[in-house]
Amino acid sequence: MSLPSDDADILSAQWTEGVLLKRDVFSSVERGRFRTANGEVDAILRRTDQVPWWSYLLARHLFRRERHALAVARGLNVGPELLWGGRQALVRGFIDGVALHLVKPAGDVAYFRSAKQALRRLHRAGVCHNDLAKEQNWLVGRDGRAYLTDFQLAACFRKRNRLFRILAYEDLRHLLKHKRSYARDALTPKERQILARKSMVASVWLATGKKVYQAITRGLFNFTDREGGGRRLVNDAPVLVQEIRKNPAVRDAAIVAFPDRRVGVGLYAFVESDQTALETELKGTLAAAGGPKPPEHIQIVKALPRDATGRPRIELLQLVATNQLDLIETMATSEPDRAFLKNIFDTRKNFQDRFNFDSTDLNRSADESARARRAP
Repeated sequence: MSLPSDDADILSAQWTEGVLLKRDVFSSVERGRFRTANGEVDAILRRTDQVPWWSYLLARHLFRRERHALAVARGLNVGPELLWGGRQALVRGFIDGVALHLVKPAGDVAYFRSAKQALRRLHRAGVCHNDLAKEQNWLVGRDGRAYLTDFQLAACFRKRNRLFRILAYEDLRHLLKHKRSYARDALTPKERQILARKSMVASVWLATGKKVYQAITRGLFNFTDREGGGRRLVNDAPVLVQEIRKNPAVRDAAIVAFPDRRVGVGLYAFVESDQTALETELKGTLAAAGGPKPPEHIQIVKALPRDATGRPRIELLQLVATNQLDLIETMATSEPDRAFLKNIFDTRKNFQDRFNFDSTDLNRSADESARARRAP
């Protein structure tokens, strides 16, 4: 299936391909740059022409819902701006921020105050998001404010009828669940009351529809994790990590998934070791083991970034694997963190994308050294 000619003409003239962020049976999503009347801007492209035939009708339905909701919410500053909407593709503005589950804004009362204000503006415009239980649909902007993304399930209303009020209530309740996770002490008595009382629609959904939804998405569509790695990340990665750790030169390892334009979903292994030449040996070992397909990339690092509990910071590794280095600046704010990550930037492996996003001096120097290594 190919894009309609008018869609293809617009993208050919105005879109610059960048980093593939996601590809599933409903759409492909990538980050790049879009030429507007005011110049070129960072943007996100969603297209439905590359989905399987059997999911096309549902994909088109979700696409139209997002296109309409973004058009209604234009100018509210609560989510991405709709820059262009075609028949099978749309371009929305890029929000300079990172998903809630990656940032984990513990105790950040101001963030949740801004999130409530954003939700109020959205509801005043007659839009209910309907997918705010997912932390990845809440962004923590570089400015510290809350933004919403992924409007595929959004519903737009002209009147504040009973259904609107129910869906708006559920939007708020899901926000408060996230506030309870990260800023429990800041919950007001009224907010605690809302958390304790699901709407009848939500109760029925949890008892019936959600089970069917999970059976379809996890069984038929292979949606098994929120990072988009599917069965390779959920089933193959643990086996591969265990095999890598058998090598006596390896102290630890972590594997993340990344969208790959050639194979769909790729695996990227970060291996903690002092032996920089260990990559070739590990590739041979994994290939000979007869288990899951080896990772597309194996990067040897002197140390993995870790959180306060000592666990590898998978969220940082994920951004390195997908070439979104500029977003790490929001999460690695101290000089020790930035210095620690520079070695990982300098030796990263994934260079399939058209260009990388590298807004900081640290990241620019990393890209310069990487280009120097690849130069003939």
